[in-house]
Amino acid sequence: MMRRVLLVTTFYPPYSFGGDAVDMQVWADALARRGCEVTVVHDLDAYQALAAPTGRPSPGPLPRDGVAAQPGVEVIGLRSRLGRLGLLMTHQTGHPVVHGAALRRLCAERGFDTVLFANVSLMGGPAVFAICPGAVHVFVATEHWLICPTHVLWRYDGRPCDERRCLRCTLLHRRPPQLWRHAGLLDRAARDIDVFVARSEFSRRKHREYGFLPPMDVVPCFVAAPSPSRAPSRSPHARPYFLFAGRVEELKGLADVLPLFMHERGADLVIAGTGAAEAALRAASAASPHVRWLGFVPRDELARWYRHAVALVMPSVTYETFGIVVIEALSHGTPVLARRRGPLPELIERGGGGVLFDTADQLDAALRDILADDRMRQTLAAQAEASFRANFSEEAVLPRFLGIVEAARQRLTAAVSDRMAVGP
Repeated sequence: MMRRVLLVTTFYPPYSFGGDAVDMQVWADALARRGCEVTVVHDLDAYQALAAPTGRPSPGPLPRDGVAAQPGVEVIGLRSRLGRLGLLMTHQTGHPVVHGAALRRLCAERGFDTVLFANVSLMGGPAVFAICPGAVHVFVATEHWLICPTHVLWRYDGRPCDERRCLRCTLLHRRPPQLWRHAGLLDRAARDIDVFVARSEFSRRKHREYGFLPPMDVVPCFVAAPSPSRAPSRSPHARPYFLFAGRVEELKGLADVLPLFMHERGADLVIAGTGAAEAALRAASAASPHVRWLGFVPRDELARWYRHAVALVMPSVTYETFGIVVIEALSHGTPVLARRRGPLPELIERGGGGVLFDTADQLDAALRDILADDRMRQTLAAQAEASFRANFSEEAVLPRFLGIVEAARQRLTAAVSDRMAVGP
């Protein structure tokens, strides 16, 4: 059984940017509720380095010694005197040259039985998989880092990636090439992982298509169910509204949605999020009184915006690994209008609760239909709640994950026993 768990990831809330870090926080909290001692280790230098160019403010003063206590979860934010240089060394070598000693010392002191790795690009690269020998090692593909140097399968020419052009893509994304990706390091390091987890069938297929051969289990994300009381609350917006929640980046597809709200259509568009494309898109929508920008909204405050929305709009034009905002909306009984791309069809087709679209015209029609037909919205809302409970709740997902990890532990124990029986 999982008792002492180490989670190694580059970003962790509040020092994070997107859904992959939220995903890991949800899992850490759930494991703690089930009696596990969970220690999270992340890199504060990485957050500060990447947040600075965007002008994003720090979420608060750094905790003393980089350690923050959360209910049942110990969070350790590591820093280095090398700062950006240390990040570059890790990025280029694929080894934990900065934090390796601290991680090994932590493993020796705590005796972890399970190690979860998520986005480790700046925490140690593939070579970090070797820490804590004897523990069950699980890699969760919250991004496409295993097969994509930029993590997101988004090409330099503004299109989702459908063929390998990694060197050109890396350079045009203004990132230094990682030579270790061409030297077999990932293949060798993958042998230290007992379980690879993909977040969707689509993501598993993409990994295989791009040459990643180790088997992967598919375990979706989950989020905590809303409070059972769910007392009626006043809508945070005076008019009916559709909600966009997430990072405001080119690959999220928001530019396709804004033109549909430049005129009166009986409902507004509310945007909860921030990102590199925010300034340009704010300027493009400045003439419309039907677009409201909220900026960054904490998760606990976002629940009210989900609950009162006519629907969530998920227009991502890239290949997501999952789409955590989709299941957050479903958990509140909020229908989802999602682009038919990547894993998003899986999330909607599994239990209903939404409408898929390919083009802006199809999205325009879906917006109009769900706003005009209250019975349609009620049906989708009921499907959304039912699908969440059956497919994306903690009760539906976590037991499967725990079973996969325990099966790996049994295989590891049996392998050790066999080696001892054979002898030196």
